[in-house]
Amino acid sequence: MRQRPWGWNPTGRRRWAITALLLGHLAWILMGRGDSNRWQWLLGVLSTPAQVVSEKWISWRQEGAEKVQNLARAEAELRQLRFQVDSLQKEAAQNASKVQEAEEAGKLLGLKQQLPLELKTARIIANVRKAPFGGMVIDRGKDLNLVPDQGIICPEGVVGRIWAVASHQASVLPLDAYNASTAVMLGRSRATGVLQGVGPGRAEIRYIGSQEMVQINEAVFTSGLDGVFPRGLLVGYVTAVHPQDVELRVEVTLVAPLDRLDLVLILPPRPEIQLQPPSTPPTPASKAQSQEPK
Repeated sequence: MRQRPWGWNPTGRRRWAITALLLGHLAWILMGRGDSNRWQWLLGVLSTPAQVVSEKWISWRQEGAEKVQNLARAEAELRQLRFQVDSLQKEAAQNASKVQEAEEAGKLLGLKQQLPLELKTARIIANVRKAPFGGMVIDRGKDLNLVPDQGIICPEGVVGRIWAVASHQASVLPLDAYNASTAVMLGRSRATGVLQGVGPGRAEIRYIGSQEMVQINEAVFTSGLDGVFPRGLLVGYVTAVHPQDVELRVEVTLVAPLDRLDLVLILPPRPEIQLQPPSTPPTPASKAQSQEPK
């Protein structure tokens, strides 16, 4: 079979190759006669796509490397911040009790300056008020020349009285104890009665005549008739009034935070002062506003 002279066979491929070389040489001769910028322009046009792709690839690699570095730095900063936060939280937890004690000490100092009495400071080391006929224990006793029936107060109000004294400790009978009795008076009418404990944070006033006008949220102060507390110390506020045959049963919420007490002040035996209660007795709302930080 005869092969085609220009077909895709060895003879034809040689002819096509020789023809391509001749044409290329001819094109080289023709374009070489003109300006050399043509070749540069042609090479620039042909190389532009490759340059664009190469630049994009290099930019993408650089951006990726920068993102990895930024992520590593961010993770390192995050670990450092977490460590600092944990350290600050531990430090705050360690200092919380010291801050609270400092605040209580500041309040006690202010109360000492208000009362012209020789007051002594003690710390509550045990609080078993919720147990039947329970009470509190302070860390001072005969070493501070304490005796039974000395009054115990805090910046918020009256706490109770000393019940028994040991060498270095003393038991305290709080106002809400079932066997506690304290002479009190009402803030508006100045009617007097006896405050008796009825449970945690609560007490009742007995021996107030049924003819007295007692209002809800009326302030209750010590009357000084029992010789334990001076007249005019804040005890609590009236929360309910129950008329009976010849007297009123007045429920009172105590102001002293008996569950959270740490430092207290001890009054001298039979304090010989009479504090004048405010002409306009405070109410629970006004007391809460006065205790808000300014």
